[in-house]
Amino acid sequence: MASTAFLSQAMKTINIDLTPEEYHVPELMQKAVARQTGIAAADLGNLRVVRRTLDCRRRNVVYHIEIEIGIPIEPICPREPRIAPLPTSAPRVVIVGAGPAGLFAALRALELGIKPVIVERGKPVEERKYDIARLSREQMVNPDSNWCFGEGGAGTYSDGKLYTRSTKRGDVGAVLRTFVAHGADPDIMLDAHAHIGTDRLSGIIANMRYTIEEAGGEYYFNTRVSGLIVKDGRVCGVIDADGKAIEGKAVILATGHSARDIYHMFHTHGWLLEAKPFALGVRVEHPQELINEIQYHGKGYSRYLPSAAYSLTTQVGEHGVFSFCMCPGGVIVPAATAEGQQVVNGMSNSRRNSPHANSGIAVTVGLNDVQDNDIFALLRFQQEVEQRMFHAGGDSISAPTQRLVDFLQHKPSSRLNKTGYMGQTVSAPLHELLPPFIVDSLIQGFKDFDRKMHGFITEEASLLAVESRTSSPVRIPRNKETLQHPQLQGLYPCGEGAGYAGGIVSSALDGIRCIEAFNLQR
Repeated sequence: MASTAFLSQAMKTINIDLTPEEYHVPELMQKAVARQTGIAAADLGNLRVVRRTLDCRRRNVVYHIEIEIGIPIEPICPREPRIAPLPTSAPRVVIVGAGPAGLFAALRALELGIKPVIVERGKPVEERKYDIARLSREQMVNPDSNWCFGEGGAGTYSDGKLYTRSTKRGDVGAVLRTFVAHGADPDIMLDAHAHIGTDRLSGIIANMRYTIEEAGGEYYFNTRVSGLIVKDGRVCGVIDADGKAIEGKAVILATGHSARDIYHMFHTHGWLLEAKPFALGVRVEHPQELINEIQYHGKGYSRYLPSAAYSLTTQVGEHGVFSFCMCPGGVIVPAATAEGQQVVNGMSNSRRNSPHANSGIAVTVGLNDVQDNDIFALLRFQQEVEQRMFHAGGDSISAPTQRLVDFLQHKPSSRLNKTGYMGQTVSAPLHELLPPFIVDSLIQGFKDFDRKMHGFITEEASLLAVESRTSSPVRIPRNKETLQHPQLQGLYPCGEGAGYAGGIVSSALDGIRCIEAFNLQR
């Protein structure tokens, strides 16, 4: 009777700290919950973790857990969602770009009874992988199908991190549930810093396409937009590179942070653009075991803990220096989108089991740093550094590389560490190749990071250049209320490429906001 009385009156949620072993061994978790609540383990009923955060700040690493007790557990199974097919009379909206902003705009459009017509310059995700493999293996860049361009956008091949600070912009939970419904591990609903993994994300993106097409959505792959259809001051479609018109009631422009041709198209027509601060730096790589030892304060609990991550930030004068897209158990990839560029990025698979840990370490860059107020001043700065690194790599996408300790001492590396770069590396004096204010900020930043994570500066650490696509250096402005371009009604600048998001989840939320704004105004 005591057990029944408890369950009927006290189904509740508690917060508890557990050791990694207690978290991963069900019997130990039950005993820990029983100790905290004072309820006999046999009377607890089912336990269900609602939220978890791994806290490495203490000497003894713990999980902060939000857990429901005394309720039946219904397993969450990935399933193919079904959206009712659209009627033939449904209004059409053209969505330029099949990254997270475009895909989630399309999925929400279907729910609102709007037909999404997705125009993507790259290839379907299943075909895109061959161009990516060729880029790494043969150093051949397809300007429309690479690590940044193609179905799924840049995030598909860069770990699939699902963390955002943009929680006030929409329902993050709805975005995560959509990923789960299309095949993501339900555990992404639990983690404060969830990730899907590149190996799984490509299949999830394909499942989203199946949902969109089955409900009546339309795709145009290998279709580069070269112009907008404007009638009486209102955008009602796009023109592709072959001169074909693709029309709709409005256009959501979700082209991603590297579609530089779109910015030049706007400038040619005299449509408003703005310079936007961004960040540039390097990708630093350590042995994952070393990061584990630093973050977990030794080797305890290793069998119960994931590959350790870190998040670092500091201020050096007027410049912020911060870690970006940290990839535990990951690899570094060549992320150029055209010939004559050298760009690096990081990614990891779902298991995060590479022997290397890497992270972008970036320095904020503003107009004061380039002493120019031109709209394209920061874009030119970005391009010039990428071209310089291309030449330093022997006019190839071989990554200019330097050991961290040598960079700090302003001396070339006579030998390089083994790295997880998916391509060739070449020793290069990054302390001379990068702009001086970037070098000075990075040096001070690394020293501060070593104070926060003792051992961060080590002979085993390498720097690979250049990490330059942290965000777009140009913004396409929009009205705060209507989300439309100030000069072009019916055009909704959206996501990272327009300068309004930074990552998978925030881009997805922005796509949803834009299609909902159109729905309110139609």
